[in-house]
Amino acid sequence: MASIYTQADSNTRKTWFLLTGFLVFIVAVGWLFSYVLNDSTILYFAIFLSIASSFGSYWWSDKIVLGMYHAQEIDHNKNQELYHVVENLCITAGLPVPKIFIIPESQPNAFATGRNAKHAVVAVTQGLLNRLNKTELQGVLAHELSHIGNKDMLLSTIVAVLAGTVAMVANIFMRMSFWGGGRRSSDDNKGNAGAILMVLGIVAAILAPIAATLVQLAISRKREFLADADGALLTRYPEGLASALEKISSDPTPMRVTNDATSSLFIDSPYKGKQKTQWFVKLFSTHPPIEERIRALRDTKA
Repeated sequence: MASIYTQADSNTRKTWFLLTGFLVFIVAVGWLFSYVLNDSTILYFAIFLSIASSFGSYWWSDKIVLGMYHAQEIDHNKNQELYHVVENLCITAGLPVPKIFIIPESQPNAFATGRNAKHAVVAVTQGLLNRLNKTELQGVLAHELSHIGNKDMLLSTIVAVLAGTVAMVANIFMRMSFWGGGRRSSDDNKGNAGAILMVLGIVAAILAPIAATLVQLAISRKREFLADADGALLTRYPEGLASALEKISSDPTPMRVTNDATSSLFIDSPYKGKQKTQWFVKLFSTHPPIEERIRALRDTKA
């Protein structure tokens, strides 16, 4: 069944391309601001931060996200049904059984993370276990295992961490622009050039996190449709996942802990009641419309 994961190699290449691209991007922004503010320390800081964030997001992104949501690894003896559902799906998919975590939240939701199939994690909220029946739970877990099989859980987690890093760097540089002043020169032409560079620096600080967010969201929306399709193939019962998505999306329970950078990891947006249908809102939405996903699953069944 592992052959259903057609995007695995492609997503591995995207992950390394993305890590390299973000590293170069942060260094380039650092160079721009070091030139504008006439302070080479900024460039050295950007180089250090880009390397540290790229390295850290690869090795520890799963631990960062799990810690953020206070997830706890399950006790096999106390959660036998959940473990056996995951185990049976992994046998069918040809995947090693991932670590399984429960998030102490009432909102029904789930996500997968980890750097590869051998170091993968599936996390579900307590609300998901309380609300779904076994068939629906299988559909959700098959969806998350498909992220692991397609190797896009690492891609998505890294994008989430690095998008947050870009936003943080942009904020730091923006503050430095306002408080540090531009390059000072007695020459008017150089002064004008410095002013132009200052404006460009501020524009870069504004646009950088927006660009990073758009990349993150574009990847997230595409991967959800793919995981839905592969999850349906894995269980051979698309209605299970479709019914689960209906319950998850209609539940109004807010999540106590949430974060813009990591919201795209979940099977459905943790921001309940905040998604609309306008094109601008959909552009910045972390997930495709739930109605479209359910329709696609039921069309597959038909």
